[in-house]
Amino acid sequence: MDTLIPTINRLQEVFLTVGAEVIQLPQIVVVGSQSSGKSSVLESLVGRDFLPRGSGIVTRRPLVLQLVNVAPLQERLKTENGNGVKQNAQISYSGVKAEEWGTFLHCKNQIFTDFQEIRREIEAETERNSGDNKGISPEPIHLKIFSPKVLNLTLVDLPGITKVPVGDQPEDIEAQVQAMILSFISNPNCLILTVSPANSDLATSDALKLAREVDTDGRRTLLVVSKLDLMDAGTDALEVLLGRVIPVRLGIIGVVNRSQHDINTQKSLEDSMRDEQTFLQRHYPSLASRAGTRYLAKTLSRLLMHHIRDCLPELKTRVTVLSSQYQARLNSYGQPVEDHSATLLQIVTKFASDYCNTIEGTARYIQTSELCGGARICYIFHETFGRTLQSIDPLGGLTELDILTAIRNATGPRPALFVPEVSFELLVKRQIKRLEEPSMRCVELVHEELQRIIQHCSSFSTQELLRFPKLHDSIVEVVTGLLRKRLPITNEMVHNLVSIELAYINTKHPDFTDAAQVSASVNSQQAEALDGGKRWKNEKVAEERVPAAGFGSPSKGQSINLLDTAVPVSRKLSSKEQRDCEIIQRLIKCYFLIVRKSIQDSVPKTVMHFLVNFVKEHLQSELVGQLYKQQLLQELLIESQDTAQQRTEVAQMLEALQKANNIISEIRETHLW
Repeated sequence: MDTLIPTINRLQEVFLTVGAEVIQLPQIVVVGSQSSGKSSVLESLVGRDFLPRGSGIVTRRPLVLQLVNVAPLQERLKTENGNGVKQNAQISYSGVKAEEWGTFLHCKNQIFTDFQEIRREIEAETERNSGDNKGISPEPIHLKIFSPKVLNLTLVDLPGITKVPVGDQPEDIEAQVQAMILSFISNPNCLILTVSPANSDLATSDALKLAREVDTDGRRTLLVVSKLDLMDAGTDALEVLLGRVIPVRLGIIGVVNRSQHDINTQKSLEDSMRDEQTFLQRHYPSLASRAGTRYLAKTLSRLLMHHIRDCLPELKTRVTVLSSQYQARLNSYGQPVEDHSATLLQIVTKFASDYCNTIEGTARYIQTSELCGGARICYIFHETFGRTLQSIDPLGGLTELDILTAIRNATGPRPALFVPEVSFELLVKRQIKRLEEPSMRCVELVHEELQRIIQHCSSFSTQELLRFPKLHDSIVEVVTGLLRKRLPITNEMVHNLVSIELAYINTKHPDFTDAAQVSASVNSQQAEALDGGKRWKNEKVAEERVPAAGFGSPSKGQSINLLDTAVPVSRKLSSKEQRDCEIIQRLIKCYFLIVRKSIQDSVPKTVMHFLVNFVKEHLQSELVGQLYKQQLLQELLIESQDTAQQRTEVAQMLEALQKANNIISEIRETHLW
């Protein structure tokens, strides 16, 4: 199990190289109020002074501290010279001629053997990111310390919980610090090391309060009671250390911090730890073996190793799942372009194929939320256009007065004995003309759908096309131009369909009812309705007594203007007028239905031939002819910056995950138990 913590440290380094935290690794997070002694506890664990000191808030950025146990310098030198045998659990670090040293992630390949330089580098890096006047930043500093005096540990020192802003700190500094702390301790794979001074009431500990918010059952929380030597005379922390005040599941450990006098006189940490043991033996003899810095270091190492052992199976599963996900993302971005000609032809061919397949209904990506492509075109033909034509009344907008007027105008000065054919043609053409508007609207709807298919193919079918914005825009422009050129041609052909029907009224059409038959049918119906011819006589008398409205004589005293147009006024029609109107109405309706049926059948065929099928057949050749030009290849196949950057980031993350998987796989199953 000794290899577990170094393994986590290696995993942490791997993921730090890509600047991502996709994996929540096991670690120990140190939480405490400002000046609670957190920094002193960490320095005691390391055995060296290396953290910034001062009044107020000193730790202003998270410090990720990795402690790595190495062999003493003499043993490493012997290993380097071949005079000794390297132990399995040790790494020689033969390139470093120092007993203890540190390295920073932001200072690559730079080794710090002077711990005062480490302190100055922490201060300088903090000021570079957070300013020089007490500002805080969530960006962590990564420090690794190698020493034969430390146990393998991974610790995170966070800014102390503060209440009042100082310097250039914002007014909500307390909320910012608490949010930063919660972002670390919310990780279910971390252990929470809370630090509270012995000379303060443990019930008011902000560190324990935050820990309980995320660790309600206390399985991840360990309490360190610092500054045992600063309690008031006559009091002690025995009840607290025994867990009788506030129980903590992972334990409560008391420590004695170095005083400011010890720091000023540069008292060594070895002497401080000896004095700590003496103090514990004198004041807490029953707990001396379970308190102090050395016991804290061993406890943290043991707890972290067991915690890693518990988290490792889930961690391995998480790495495997993420590797598959990032591999799929990398595949979706495609490979960098090498052969521009082949790439352009491949994309153009794929787009043209997807466009045609969307029309045919054989596309790979089929929408389920709405109709699109060929299905929507079919809906336009048979539902939208078909229903619109069916809703047109053959006699709509045509009154009986219009029919009578047309009959009279067609006969000239002579009274008509029969219904003139000219009036029928005049009126039926007027009705046929009404079919042109919905026919043109049908063309417009199909054209709009062909435009929508472009975006559908760009967004769903051809992911490769999204890598090249200029090529995408050029393809859209070419297809739009092709559709724009075909639209007036199709409109003209549909217009001609209606014009053809208007050009010749075929009264000999097999489905058209003969006028004589219609006249005979109307006469027969009227004869049945008359009662012995009396109705004719009564109506004649009525006509003599009541002048026909709209055609009657002017009243006395009024001037007569023969050029005045008669104002249409509703009146009762004579039998002959009723018969003539009904004959014309039946003939118009019969012929209109024939023409409507023809238009309903021929317009979709015309649109398919001159617009849809033409675009399908000529799309690829049009794209190749417009875009496959040597001077355009380089320009069109320039990737978007987002795509190139995302491919690089995903490739780096995939490489990190693969390294992490290899590192985890090195741990034998026996190490987990």
